[in-house]
Amino acid sequence: QVQLVESGGGSVQPGGSLRLSCAASGIIFRAYTMGWYRQAPGKQRELVATITSRRITNYADSVKGRFTISRDDAKNTVYLQMNSLKPEDTAVYYCNARNDYLKGDFWGQGTQVTVSS
Repeated sequence: QVQLVESGGGSVQPGGSLRLSCAASGIIFRAYTMGWYRQAPGKQRELVATITSRRITNYADSVKGRFTISRDDAKNTVYLQMNSLKPEDTAVYYCNARNDYLKGDFWGQGTQVTVSS
């Protein structure tokens, strides 16, 4: 049974920081591209950042220079360090694990991030 469990969400003032974590189980973690996506009220889910098994990263333009994705294969965990947060970063953040060869595409339950003064 595959599980992706996000943590670290919460409320923060503009300019603040949060660190999201996603702990995975039931998959060969090191073989998966891990990603963070977000969905704001009334909007479609959008890519935030991904990191491949070879640690190649990709970021949405809106978060470049502010967010950093990383992974610890020994802990089966992916992180998203979010700095200089803005109100428009407010959303539910979802963790994703994907491996096209293994036909795996899994999602966590989401964690709320609210940026407000």
